[in-house]
Amino acid sequence: MFTRRTFLSAALSAPLIARPALAAQEVIKLRHLYDRKALSDLARASEGKRIAVDGYMAPPLKAESNFFVLTRRPMSVCPFCETEADWPNDILAVYTKRTVDVVPYNVKIVTSGVLELGAYRDPETGFLSMVRLADASYD
Repeated sequence: MFTRRTFLSAALSAPLIARPALAAQEVIKLRHLYDRKALSDLARASEGKRIAVDGYMAPPLKAESNFFVLTRRPMSVCPFCETEADWPNDILAVYTKRTVDVVPYNVKIVTSGVLELGAYRDPETGFLSMVRLADASYD
């Protein structure tokens, strides 16, 4: 029998039942974007898509920047690269819309953004990235 009590119970519990359907985006480990020295099949299949990746924020190259480098393990200095051939296979450039609030280098974060592949040199800093997240945010 459908009573006011059963209706209210169902209405109040509906948000709790619907919540799993709104599951968070799957977080990719940084190492899964690379396959030895090359990009992984996962990275190539994810190009142009919004993905989430976890890692550590390396100290920024300059203050008041809109990008940072995400690393697989904590680093106290930024892994700045000069050539495409030297691009390490355990970092990811992350470009945000806003100025980056620096997170301590030993605190794990999750970033989310659109995956871009291929060489790109930042016009402001000269930083060369081969893999990056654009339009990114982080927690």
